[in-house]
Amino acid sequence: QVQLVESGGDLVQAGGSLRLSCAASGSIVSINTMGWYRQAPGKQRELVVGITSGGNTNYADSVKGRFTISRENNKNTVYLQMNSLKPEDTAVYYCNAEVTTISTRGLDRRDYWGQGTQVTVSS
Repeated sequence: QVQLVESGGDLVQAGGSLRLSCAASGSIVSINTMGWYRQAPGKQRELVVGITSGGNTNYADSVKGRFTISRENNKNTVYLQMNSLKPEDTAVYYCNAEVTTISTRGLDRRDYWGQGTQVTVSS
């Protein structure tokens, strides 16, 4: 089993900054893509940004230039630095990771999700 534990969500004023963290643990052989998604009330979950194990990134247009993703592969951890926050960034932010694990049945690769962390940006 794999667990993703997020932290860093908070209430912040518009223009402020937050840093989210997500640490993966368990019987991990490797992690390919890690990323952050968000879901605002009444809206579908959407990709914010993803990063491969090699460092290639894919940002949503709405956050380009304001958000920065990074990861520490040796710690199975991904970060999201969010600057110049806007009220429309308000959402529950979820960490996602494509993880390969090992068990008695061999290797298994699947997506895992964190429990979500609330980010609220006040105007």
